[in-house]
Amino acid sequence: MTKFLIAFTAVFVGASAQNATNRFPDNFMFGAATAAYQIEGAWNEDGKGESIQDYFFHNYPEYTTGDTGDVACDSYHRYQEDVQMLKALNADVYRFSISWPRVLPTGDVDVINQPGIDYYNNLINELLANGIQPVVTMYHFDLPQALQYIGGWPNEMLADYFVQYARILFQNFGDRVKWWITFNEPAVFVNGYAAEGIAPSQPASGIGDYLATHTVIKAHARVWHLYDEEFRASQNGSVGITLNMDGLEPASNTEGENDASERARQFQMGIFAHPIYTEEGDYPLVVQQLVDDNSAREGRNHSRLPKFTQEEIEYIRGSADFLGMNHYSTNFVTPGLIGESPSKSRDSGVYTMPGGHYAWGLRNQLNWVATEYPGYPIFITENGLSNSGGLNDTDRIDYFTEYLGAVLEAINTDGVPVIGYTAWSLMDNFEWNSGYTVKFGLYEVDFNSTNRTRTPKDSASFMAEVFSSKQLPDQYSL
Repeated sequence: MTKFLIAFTAVFVGASAQNATNRFPDNFMFGAATAAYQIEGAWNEDGKGESIQDYFFHNYPEYTTGDTGDVACDSYHRYQEDVQMLKALNADVYRFSISWPRVLPTGDVDVINQPGIDYYNNLINELLANGIQPVVTMYHFDLPQALQYIGGWPNEMLADYFVQYARILFQNFGDRVKWWITFNEPAVFVNGYAAEGIAPSQPASGIGDYLATHTVIKAHARVWHLYDEEFRASQNGSVGITLNMDGLEPASNTEGENDASERARQFQMGIFAHPIYTEEGDYPLVVQQLVDDNSAREGRNHSRLPKFTQEEIEYIRGSADFLGMNHYSTNFVTPGLIGESPSKSRDSGVYTMPGGHYAWGLRNQLNWVATEYPGYPIFITENGLSNSGGLNDTDRIDYFTEYLGAVLEAINTDGVPVIGYTAWSLMDNFEWNSGYTVKFGLYEVDFNSTNRTRTPKDSASFMAEVFSSKQLPDQYSL
């Protein structure tokens, strides 16, 4: 960790010990989150290039509701309204993503799109003028389609392109952006190289997803080192990665199911986190052993899981200042073989059963992460509830009450160094294959209106009170 974050964490832990059980530390960061493709629209305006999401939703309607993100919330034209919504929430931070093809239409620096850079400069400046800190995700699923034509993330050359892209971001925005996230949920987007139905819909199960994983980890480490060596001294920011980690609890308290739960965590989060956040580095041993053994049984001459050199292990190890974590619900696991052969799910030897919204699952996962990857501040970068819509969203208020209560218990009782929380999502948006049928927003968006009218839900008032007071109100206390 940087000296800045060591000091930050020390202050944070000291503050949490003094707080009441229903109060967050004074320096805790609250806000809301979005992603470029899901809100911006303007998919082909002002020089923006095509992304794999544009291509997918235009060409694969059989996997979707038939909707696209072509207009979405129209935040490209209405970002000032978004900032005022955040201000009304009393948000400290806004987590948003930058569209790579809006800045670099071909994915490469041969074409730098100034209108795209201007858009993000305007958004960042508008946030800061309203007292809101930007938390910027570099990659939230929208690879330039031009780079997919050369293979996408399974091609290790993508790490070179990503570093060049990151340099452009640091050069143009790093004087004002102090929180950077390289990738959002790589465990999700690498599935696009394992199966059809998720962009870029390349069915290379058990091979393409591991190759993509390998490139993404290398790309993340290189960007962290780029920042550390060339930008940190002047910009004084922090760089991390966001990994998704829903609850993966044993179906019953048996040794076999406890082992299955641990394997599930290592195959979902550990495969990305272990190389970066542990002292030994490299992929988790259980992941290596299972994929190597299965590959040999399949008659292969080499493992489907690529290998890091010792030099790469050392280079990747410690390449983060904080750990971003997305969490929505808890599922239950038991030993079992499921999925095609080969596949990541089959390699894990775990069968996952649907669970539900159990706030204790978040507390358990926070404790697991803090134990598995000690010494790193944890930033909860997504957490929220979907429903079918409506302004009177008491179900969402109940969800946030329970889950924020679990975060408080993790901080004040367990000593987990959680430093921030951004709710998903600021507003209803384009929820990937579910289109506009699923609603996560604190604000309702009228997608039938050309103005994309935004209206606060009851949950917005609730969260505004929490964000302002840094505590759960008495009437909502657990």
